[in-house]
Amino acid sequence: MQKVNLSEKFSLFQDYWNPRIAGELNGQQVKLVKFKGEFVWHKHDHEDELFFVVSGSFRMELREKVIDLHEGEFLVVPKGVEHRPVAEEEVSVMLFEPATTLNTGDAKGDLTKETLDKI
Repeated sequence: MQKVNLSEKFSLFQDYWNPRIAGELNGQQVKLVKFKGEFVWHKHDHEDELFFVVSGSFRMELREKVIDLHEGEFLVVPKGVEHRPVAEEEVSVMLFEPATTLNTGDAKGDLTKETLDKI
């Protein structure tokens, strides 16, 4: 059992849209990722996702509305809901989701990460 310092972990990588596993519990993974720019529209048919903003801000685009998220806020995107994160500037985000969750959901492509590194 070890504590995790989020600032320290986020300093270990500079790339975007490439989640790293920082912890695991009860079949869930705690992932750290940096966003900048637009991600792909996608959905997860079997998993909910929690996006917690550690630093910066971004908007979660949904087909019917846009939700702005700022440092210290989180959003749960229910399974089956199409969404796309967009960040004008770099943002650091912690994700809580089942270990089976693929970052691009049903939209496999260049940004898909099949295997994640642990940090």
